[in-house]
Amino acid sequence: MTRIISKYKSACLALALGCSLALTTSCTDYLDKSPESDVSPEAAFKNFKNFQGFTEELYLCIPDFSKSYWTTCWNWGEDDIQAVGFDYLMGYKVDQGDFWGWQQEYDGWGASFMDQGSSFLDPNDAGNNYRFSRGLWKAAWYGIRKANLGLENMDLMTAATQEEKNTIKGQLLFFRGWLHFQLMQYFGGLPYIDHTIAADQPMTLPRETCQACAEKAAKDFREAAELLPIDWDKSSVGRNTLGKNGFRINKITALAYEGKSLLWAASPLVKNCDAKMNVNGNASTYDYDTNYAQQAAEALGELLTLVETGQTQYKLVDFADYSDLFYTWNKNMLPPGSTENILRDIPADAWHNSHFGVFTEFGGQILTGGQAASQPTANYVNYYGMANGLPLDDPESGFDPTHPWKNRDPRFYHDIVYDGVKVVEGIIKPDANRYANLYTGGTYRDDINESRTGYLLYKFIPMIANNYDMGSTYNKLYIDVPYLRLADCYLMYAEACAAVGGATASAKCSLTALDAVNKIRERAGVEGVAAKFTGNKDKFMDEVRRERAVELAFEGHRFNDLRRWLLLDKAPYNIKTSQEFVRAGKFDPKNPQNTEVSGFTEKTILTRHFTSKHWWMPLKKKDTSIYPEMFQNPGW
Repeated sequence: MTRIISKYKSACLALALGCSLALTTSCTDYLDKSPESDVSPEAAFKNFKNFQGFTEELYLCIPDFSKSYWTTCWNWGEDDIQAVGFDYLMGYKVDQGDFWGWQQEYDGWGASFMDQGSSFLDPNDAGNNYRFSRGLWKAAWYGIRKANLGLENMDLMTAATQEEKNTIKGQLLFFRGWLHFQLMQYFGGLPYIDHTIAADQPMTLPRETCQACAEKAAKDFREAAELLPIDWDKSSVGRNTLGKNGFRINKITALAYEGKSLLWAASPLVKNCDAKMNVNGNASTYDYDTNYAQQAAEALGELLTLVETGQTQYKLVDFADYSDLFYTWNKNMLPPGSTENILRDIPADAWHNSHFGVFTEFGGQILTGGQAASQPTANYVNYYGMANGLPLDDPESGFDPTHPWKNRDPRFYHDIVYDGVKVVEGIIKPDANRYANLYTGGTYRDDINESRTGYLLYKFIPMIANNYDMGSTYNKLYIDVPYLRLADCYLMYAEACAAVGGATASAKCSLTALDAVNKIRERAGVEGVAAKFTGNKDKFMDEVRRERAVELAFEGHRFNDLRRWLLLDKAPYNIKTSQEFVRAGKFDPKNPQNTEVSGFTEKTILTRHFTSKHWWMPLKKKDTSIYPEMFQNPGW
């Protein structure tokens, strides 16, 4: 997408809550320019081309959560753990209960995607370092103000068709809702800004309840869905950018986030949160608000009906092409995502999208020359059940601890590097390192440079992305982890329906909750949810959640899922473990899944001690001192 940085005097004041809230760039600097460089509002908003130029800057308000720093980490649940020495990464800080770490003034590195850089959207820094200034906190307030500014100037769009006006308004509404929703996920209810606020206007807007904030976002998403095309390539507005509209917001994007925001409103965390953001953490994890759950199911059901009847450009990719969702290699930097990714960040530069960031983060010293900053935890890998669809701990699953890699869910073999997996095709010395020696005491087991847990991650990188096969060559490997993809919509629909009526419930779609889960399993070659789980509402919900853990593994969802389910502070979700074992018998490098092991035990290497304050992240101290209604979250 063409990046258009628009300079409008009124827009530069930047934040929804005025210059004082979070934007550290001086407004004076902006205003120190010649009058002839100004663009009049009449010209800026008159026609579709100009107004779209203004609107497209909002796409740059989508932070790149997986590559915001040279080495980053974005999985803050119990899903992965950092190597010893990576104490500057946000995942480590979350493990310690230090949620202040999301803020640059406390972090010192700017390693979290939530608070990047000293400025935002600096036209003079639009090159290689551009991603370092796209932090969520600054981007959100900036984008909210910009969206409101655009909405308030819709009447100036006089030289445009109704379709063009609808498309502009739909994008503006979407971003206003999306940016509010992103903040709400981490901080709870905040002021929902639906108009521009002058920099000299006193602030009085109170924080909304979580449900009110989610409901207002859902309303913006609904209106956006009614205005936007399903496919820009098949609309008049997308004709001039035909074939280059894959990153643009559309009706399906809006419906997906309408459903997601309403599911948040329904979730146990939000239902049991009061107006002061105090949470009853003792409430049941199955205590959903069924009214909001029904609304979420209906929005997502509407989306899935459009998909299932072939009215959209979206469909689940074949499992043989599953990797295309996360990376492409030697395809002329074709963005990954195929027909499934619904919302992605906007790429900044080719180098950024190659091996720096993700390739080095998961590879380890032997393969990449750098430390394996993050590795899957053994407890999380346990969510990958058996090919027969049963969880590992089910007595009928067939799991055998002497052959722990045998007959597992096919996604286990796609996502996880386990002991004995071939990791180098070319020449490597010693040759034994061609295979991941992840047994206790093996060459790929090291708390500092390799794996602490007995596993490595391959979900986002191809096997050839190592220093021996040279698969991470500049301008060949394009890695991207999406914000939201179609499989997530099926699983959110299943969860919302299940919260209302269990496995057989449905809403505005021919699929039941059970059908939606099984659709994802079928794609992966896994048997459906067993009958023993479908007759009990809570047991079925457990399987829906386990399916989310597997299908969306390491894509940045788990931390927020555990929070909204009121499970973040509860065992076994608060521990991280390693797998300890030794090889027994002859190792078969061609069939590592058949490897026999002995002494297969799980060892707790970290316990996270969370309290009631950890349901929400702390707001910036300077922002809570602006006016009384902008109070700090409890406990911070």
